[in-house]
Amino acid sequence: MSLFIRTKKSAEDLLVERLKKGEQKAQREIYDLSAKKMLSVCRSYIADSHYAEDCMINGFCKVFNHINKFESKGSFEGWIRRIMVNECLTFLRSNKTLIYLDDTKVTNYDDIDDELEELEFTFNVEEMLQQLPETYRLVFNLHILEDYSHQEIAEALNISVSSSKTQLFRAKAKLKEIILTKKRVQNEI
Repeated sequence: MSLFIRTKKSAEDLLVERLKKGEQKAQREIYDLSAKKMLSVCRSYIADSHYAEDCMINGFCKVFNHINKFESKGSFEGWIRRIMVNECLTFLRSNKTLIYLDDTKVTNYDDIDDELEELEFTFNVEEMLQQLPETYRLVFNLHILEDYSHQEIAEALNISVSSSKTQLFRAKAKLKEIILTKKRVQNEI
């Protein structure tokens, strides 16, 4: 009887091993499995679909070139997603001038959260996020979807923590406005 317990490797683990060996077929499999979702991630940061696709392709190149840095600590999809987000941030920093609205003091950031939670909606969230100004959408995505802290957002975007909080607050307020407008239009139909 063996004292060692053999653990069965998951399909993902085997695919990562094949990637680390440089198998092009494995690269194609990862791309085919993940491209649609990762393009959606890139589109949530970059409105122009051509630029979003460029970021996704560059992101996959980084995934394949740096696969040996993946240490299997956490999900492989999460690691790929993080690369895609970083690629989008790099694109936005280098190709656009992002203008953050002033960080005038907002007294209670939590008020808007309570109001948003009370709203019921059945709209396409991605479509609503695309209606946000780019800087609002960027901070909203990083904080809400990627779970970045305001400190991490501030460092990634080279803004103050206060600006990050203000942009998030304004994003939520704008989303509330969009939801209420859509509800009003729906009720009129």
